[in-house]
Amino acid sequence: MSEASSYYRHLKELFGKDPGYGQRRSARTDRAAARGGSQPFEPGREPRGLGGLIDSLADELGWTSPLAKSELIAAWADVVGEETAKHSEPVGIEDGVLTVRCDSTSWATQLRLMRTELLVHIERRFERAGVESIRFLGPDVPSWKRGPRSVPGRGPRDTYG
Repeated sequence: MSEASSYYRHLKELFGKDPGYGQRRSARTDRAAARGGSQPFEPGREPRGLGGLIDSLADELGWTSPLAKSELIAAWADVVGEETAKHSEPVGIEDGVLTVRCDSTSWATQLRLMRTELLVHIERRFERAGVESIRFLGPDVPSWKRGPRSVPGRGPRDTYG
């Protein structure tokens, strides 16, 4: 027996088929079927939109809440209207509280009166943002306080004898 024929019989014992060119293509499709690969024109191979893929990826990775929060901040003018948006600006959302800075205390007071209406609208349109309440701030006032600690008293104006 020649060396080539013994090698052929050894391969036939291992693989059970004739090794050759015809087997190569079927072995490839067999491996694809074993991996769970799909064949052309099977159900589930229809093209999907990019938006749907990004939404499913965001759901898988847990990005839906941060994305909804940023959408809310970006669409603030649509939520409250153009005129109100000129005088108010959302600062951020932390622990379910949307913080909004207003140009004046009168705008902050007016928006506080509209808080329930705004919350209902936000929950309906941006439910994944997780906004539970809204905090309206007036304009910043100058402060003499510097740093995290302060001492009670008159501060730098305490120049009286």
